[in-house]
Amino acid sequence: MNEYAFLAHDESDTRRLGAALARTLPAGTTVALLGTLGAGKTRLVQALAVACGVPLETVVSPTFVLCQEYHGRRTLYHLDAYRLKDDDEFLQLGPEEYFESDGITLIEWADRVIACLPPQRLEIQIEVLGDTMRQFRLVAVGRPLHQVLKELAASLS
Repeated sequence: MNEYAFLAHDESDTRRLGAALARTLPAGTTVALLGTLGAGKTRLVQALAVACGVPLETVVSPTFVLCQEYHGRRTLYHLDAYRLKDDDEFLQLGPEEYFESDGITLIEWADRVIACLPPQRLEIQIEVLGDTMRQFRLVAVGRPLHQVLKELAASLS
């Protein structure tokens, strides 16, 4: 399985998805978050972080600081490429260090730096369907994450 769609009717469903990701993502996974402004990229990161034992109030969009680090039962690196001018500016952040770590690296606005991302990653496209409804399309880029999507789908059904 290289693709999985999840329909979130409200934020409780988004929290469920975040918790399932926290359980199933292997150490060292990079997650590319794609979607329009207000789609729910940061909400999904918050849900994943809380499921890892990180206090909700500490998980904020890294738009102005570019990278937030969270430590719970798992380490999360939360990056934001929205304000970056180009790939070079992203590479100056030293993302390889995050990609090669045991933490989970989550990148909002990843489409702006897609050429800089590891060849194996999870891409999550978020589409707004209504005030609270979101369609999450998860795509495993690279073979090792195909099994993760199967486990994720099974845990959410």
